[in-house]
Amino acid sequence: MPGGTRQDTYSVTVTLNGVNEGVWDKKDGGEVDSEEFKYNPGGMVPPVSLGGRKNVGNVTLSRLFRLDRDQANLQRYINNVGRGSIVIAQQPLDIDGNAYGAALIYRGTLKRCTPPTVDSESSSPGMIELEVTIEGYPTV
Repeated sequence: MPGGTRQDTYSVTVTLNGVNEGVWDKKDGGEVDSEEFKYNPGGMVPPVSLGGRKNVGNVTLSRLFRLDRDQANLQRYINNVGRGSIVIAQQPLDIDGNAYGAALIYRGTLKRCTPPTVDSESSSPGMIELEVTIEGYPTV
């Protein structure tokens, strides 16, 4: 039976309006949280947890900006901000890079596209970033 996993043993793929946008290098966010409601009854009785509605955080995706791939798609990404339909699949991989189990699927709307940061004194990788507002809850 496989042991633990590392952050680099996942494949995160993105589809925008039905078009496969390939593998993305980083995914952040997508946490499932809830609002917290506590009720304080009288008589100094301890608070009662009433639970709350679930919320899913936005997902931010980023990858190395490749001129041959991302420059050609940049205008399409920008045009789809606020309306583009996104599907994100976070697929666990085994140590040999093979898919392991079911992917975690997020669906939502493209909220933001950030082209690479420019700095004449830096040799850091230029990254493109997409932010997605998640609709509903992730599924496995």
